[in-house]
Amino acid sequence: MDAQDNNFNYKIIFAALVAVIVGILIAFYYSYAQSKNQMVFLEQEKSLLVKDLTLMKAEVDRLSGLNEVNEIELQTSRFRVEQLLDSVGRLNFSLTKLKETRSELRMLEVSFDSLKLKNNFLRYNNRLLADRYEETQKQLRDARGRASNIEKRESLLRETNRELSRELKIKSYLKLQNAEGSGFRLRAGRPIKTNKASTIEKLRGCVTILSDPSERGKVRVLYLQFLTPEMKVIEDNANTISVGGNTYSKKVEIVYTGKEISICDAITVPAESLSEGIYTLNVFEDERLLASTEFQLK
Repeated sequence: MDAQDNNFNYKIIFAALVAVIVGILIAFYYSYAQSKNQMVFLEQEKSLLVKDLTLMKAEVDRLSGLNEVNEIELQTSRFRVEQLLDSVGRLNFSLTKLKETRSELRMLEVSFDSLKLKNNFLRYNNRLLADRYEETQKQLRDARGRASNIEKRESLLRETNRELSRELKIKSYLKLQNAEGSGFRLRAGRPIKTNKASTIEKLRGCVTILSDPSERGKVRVLYLQFLTPEMKVIEDNANTISVGGNTYSKKVEIVYTGKEISICDAITVPAESLSEGIYTLNVFEDERLLASTEFQLK
């Protein structure tokens, strides 16, 4: 009876030991499977972290190359990213460490987003400055072009003035005196001198050219200019002569012999076209006024 009890007790103990061993094996297998799953998960997370950190490091390096954001912030970001890469590379962290690393990665991403905003702002400012610089350069080119044109015109004017000065120095003008203006009416085709304005049909101008032997044999041109009391040019048979911007009543050509000579010429005006007042006779050679006189019509 005792032997049977002992055998039964041994069987129970053996069964218990087997159960314990099986339980230990099951627990070990479950722990092994959980550890393996955790390692696979950690490897996947490591791959994602390495990818994110590598991309962030590349972007930080790009910004550093552009030199468009604060260098101290870039150096700090680069140093922290490299630390995280080293840490992930060693896989010396647990799930708790993984959460901390993720949290710090999110903080770095927020900081990096801030850096990108600053970079975009700086690039926008750079574009504005580039546009302003280009506009300033354009205005400067326009101003230089205008200054060049002004300088060319001034140079041309100076050259023209020099040529005119040389011509004035070279050209000699006739010497005139005793200029006289008068009015005439016609009777049977004969001119009769009068100062009654309403009857005048012709205005005559006379002037004396002084002698100058050095100028003999040359054709000279004089212009008679009769002016009304209102200083308007009087026409010759409704015709005037314009030379160099000046308007004259009559053109007179003479062959100058170098001796003193008096010349006279007249213009025709409509009867009763003149009014009372002081009239003026001007005598020009080219555009230069050489003699002038006044005469009164009543």
